[in-house]
Amino acid sequence: MDDAKQLWASWQSLLVSYGPVFTRPGWVRFVQWVTGMVLCPEEHTITQILVSVGLEERWRSIEAFAEYGAWDRAEVERATMRLIEEEQPAARWGPYRPVAVDDTKVHRTSERVWGTCTLHESTARCPNRAETVRVHNWVVAGDLLPGQPWRFLPHSARLYCRAQQLPQGTRFRKKTELAVDLLRQEDAVSAAPLIAVFDGAYANETVVQPCLEPAAGGRRIEVVTRLRFDARLYAPLVKKPGANGRPRIWGRRLPAPQHHAQWQMPWRKGKALIYGRMRKFRYRQLPCRWIVSGPETPVHAFVFLVQGYDKPWYLITTALDLTAEQVVALFAGRFRQEDAFRDLKQRLGMEECRAWTKEPILRTFQVQMLAMTLLRLLEDRVDAAWGEGSWWAVPEWNRHKSHPSVLDLRRLFWRHRHKVSQCLLALEDIEKLPRRSAGAKKTAARAA
Repeated sequence: MDDAKQLWASWQSLLVSYGPVFTRPGWVRFVQWVTGMVLCPEEHTITQILVSVGLEERWRSIEAFAEYGAWDRAEVERATMRLIEEEQPAARWGPYRPVAVDDTKVHRTSERVWGTCTLHESTARCPNRAETVRVHNWVVAGDLLPGQPWRFLPHSARLYCRAQQLPQGTRFRKKTELAVDLLRQEDAVSAAPLIAVFDGAYANETVVQPCLEPAAGGRRIEVVTRLRFDARLYAPLVKKPGANGRPRIWGRRLPAPQHHAQWQMPWRKGKALIYGRMRKFRYRQLPCRWIVSGPETPVHAFVFLVQGYDKPWYLITTALDLTAEQVVALFAGRFRQEDAFRDLKQRLGMEECRAWTKEPILRTFQVQMLAMTLLRLLEDRVDAAWGEGSWWAVPEWNRHKSHPSVLDLRRLFWRHRHKVSQCLLALEDIEKLPRRSAGAKKTAARAA
């Protein structure tokens, strides 16, 4: 089997997981759209995508599919979660399945685009951009795969809109509510309990407490996040017999993380993979209660002095069985989500969406996330088939490169684009196969 056939066989076997989600013609259009998103070199519009795969004549069909085709977005997200679980069953951090949640903004130019909100940006951050910009604000969740380096596989997202700029017919929901929904959706699919990792913007009661106090039938979701330097920490409550007055809820107030020198805990040493390299660090670990998680939930607060960083890291976790090395490495691995957002915008056209109405906007973003996730899952299959490091080259300007990028995976497809285009065209023969009637299916079942 030549390289092109092997590549297509691996790619198609990943996409087969979405077959039950769509109708037969819809699945063919879905495969063409996702594959074209990978092959398209620039301007990731539907027109350019079809040009890149040699299917210009199918423009009307794909446009109609993007706008009106049968598409269950929630079921596509669940199918992606199950696929990640099947392809990466050992992607665990301790006993947990690590999940990262964050939001990202995609700039749009017109107020007539569905679901956009205005945002004020500092000119110091963006000197070439207006102070007021129009964006799509997405809350994104995905699996974190431990390794060297870590990888982020996005699988679900929700569009956030301000209450004052809410599109007609939609209900306002806070970012924190959307984040909890994404975590709960994955918890219902995952075989292992989740551990959610997010930045300090989501470290509040509306996210942490719903994770720790699930509804009937749900599981507790553990949390690793950044701790405010002035966070309110308390010692466990010691009840005194015979005390009068209103019963206390919290124990003795403990020094805030910025005053960690007053913690009655010794400094310890450790070593972990942090931002792509093994780094030494010193840390203090304080068992306590946190104002955000409530008086009944024990947590571990950490202060890390990491090699190469001047300022201390303040972290907190509800997963008491994780070591300090695991906590700091997991939080550092969360940064791979930011790298994934960069690749989505620069390589897979997140900033180039030209859709104006609701369904094409939501579906285009989902296709872009799927293209990223499927490329990363394909990476392991290609490494196993052709040998790790044999299908991508180390550039002259970066001799220390140790792992392939999304651009390397797209180049692999581009080398075999002609045969991939032929396979996409041949895939349309599936639409022409006669459907078996219910009686024929029963007869075949009895014969089996």
